[in-house]
Amino acid sequence: MIKLCGIRRREDVNIVNDFLPDFIGMILTNGFRRTVDMDTAEELSRLLDKRIKKVGVFVNEPAENVQTAASRLDLQVIQLHGDEDREYIRSLNVKCEIWKAVRVRSSEDIYSAEKLGCDRLLLDSFVKNAVGGTGVVADWVIIKNTNITLPYFLAGGIGEDNIGAALEICPNIDLSGSVETDGVKDREKIRRVMELYRSTTQKGIQI
Repeated sequence: MIKLCGIRRREDVNIVNDFLPDFIGMILTNGFRRTVDMDTAEELSRLLDKRIKKVGVFVNEPAENVQTAASRLDLQVIQLHGDEDREYIRSLNVKCEIWKAVRVRSSEDIYSAEKLGCDRLLLDSFVKNAVGGTGVVADWVIIKNTNITLPYFLAGGIGEDNIGAALEICPNIDLSGSVETDGVKDREKIRRVMELYRSTTQKGIQI
């Protein structure tokens, strides 16, 4: 599966509707470069091809805000990118999947996240004072050498130059900045990476 994160404009939705990734992500917590407000997210959701699943990305957001967004936008996934713990996750009264992002420094970071009660992990790079979207490649050696029991997405610095290697580690990948030019989603970059993804997975990698 492939997820394109940081969707925030009508033009972005037009592009993804043409190439049909499995998931798109919208950042719904204030204060980030790719943040979208709720009204914009609602408009983008209406325009989005129904075959594409919507992921709402939150960072230390009050639980009631997450629940409201999940209902209003009919989210299929909530992705938590902050310091949310097991108690917080258990408090979320939502019907969709819950994913937890992990900024990987060691195998223990992954093992700890697996105990939180989420449905899936998103394994990202660790960059001090950043919660994601840095374009830095995650520590694939740690990830490959960890006995991961939950399904997960691989994130962090994945683009057309290394997507094949990423898919050898995990058939589920998350991209954002690598498919942008000057801070906005780039149709040609998305076209190329989607072609690479589909040609690679069709050669025998099971998704």
